[in-house]
Amino acid sequence: MQQKRTELSELGEFGLINRLKTYLPAQNYHANTITGIGDDCAVLDNGGDEYTLITTDILAENIHFDLAYTPLVHLGYKAVIVNLSDIVAMNGTPQQITVSVALSNRFSVEAIEEFYKGIKIACENYKVDLVGGDTTSSKSGFFISITAIGKVKKDKIVYRNGAKIGDIVCVTGDLGGAFLGLKLLSWEKEVFLANPEMQPELTGKEYPLQRQLRPEARLDMVLEWGNLGVKPTAMLDISDGLASEILHICEQSQVGAFILEENLPIDTEVFNTAVEHNLPPITCAMNGGEDYELLCTFSPQDFDKIRKKMPDLTAIGVIKEKELGAILQTNSKEQVKITAQGWKHF
Repeated sequence: MQQKRTELSELGEFGLINRLKTYLPAQNYHANTITGIGDDCAVLDNGGDEYTLITTDILAENIHFDLAYTPLVHLGYKAVIVNLSDIVAMNGTPQQITVSVALSNRFSVEAIEEFYKGIKIACENYKVDLVGGDTTSSKSGFFISITAIGKVKKDKIVYRNGAKIGDIVCVTGDLGGAFLGLKLLSWEKEVFLANPEMQPELTGKEYPLQRQLRPEARLDMVLEWGNLGVKPTAMLDISDGLASEILHICEQSQVGAFILEENLPIDTEVFNTAVEHNLPPITCAMNGGEDYELLCTFSPQDFDKIRKKMPDLTAIGVIKEKELGAILQTNSKEQVKITAQGWKHF
């Protein structure tokens, strides 16, 4: 009998990861392996009062980026940021990266120098050392793999599974800008392909474009609430869309969540531009990805300590019983089940 073929699209990224977990060794062979697959970073205990954090990401041309509208210097910067953000999401501080690339001969030396210029700027901005990597050829396209290494005090580490009933659900910054920036760039590319003489109309759209092309890791927020003597009970970065990340925390913490649409922080420029293009701002905020803000939960006591001292932190809801599930209350007071419609890798 022919074995059934399962398409990758049937499982998606996280379904595939869960399936592949069955091929992991039945136990860790090394006592210093604290956490493996399942959070933003692997966690290693090499002694002392700190854990080592390790994370890696692959960016593939025409899957994660389009060089038709992505400057190489911005691509280098962003490739670093998406990895540093995972370290930050564990309440850690990034320290080193390795960079590996596969590229075809359509790239000149000068083009690759532009890419590494962006990497250098990111390393300088976040005080991170570039300590190695690899380069190889590609039959077609540009592939980037970056590994980031960081540290976190053992009593300060934050996982996805620590949210408790009654905790306040918060996000840093604002949401939906990166998704809208991607839509704007994609629309302008379509216009150009239809008529190469047309000039892009992106004046007044600088903010969403910046959010897409050059995001930042929110290390500043981690340092600030550390200075205030608090830490989240659960946290992860918003890379695949807020809805998807809420579901991750609910699943791993075995809780539910009640989110208020009216509390979602959306930049005015993003809101107005989305409406202008008949795109619901709530769709950008809930289902768009690549904001690289932090979704975090705080105990009510800790949130009271920081709510007036951290204006860039917004309470968007509360953790509820698991039986409730993940619910969004819309501005019209309708309660709808949150489903993940964010970035699909397959």
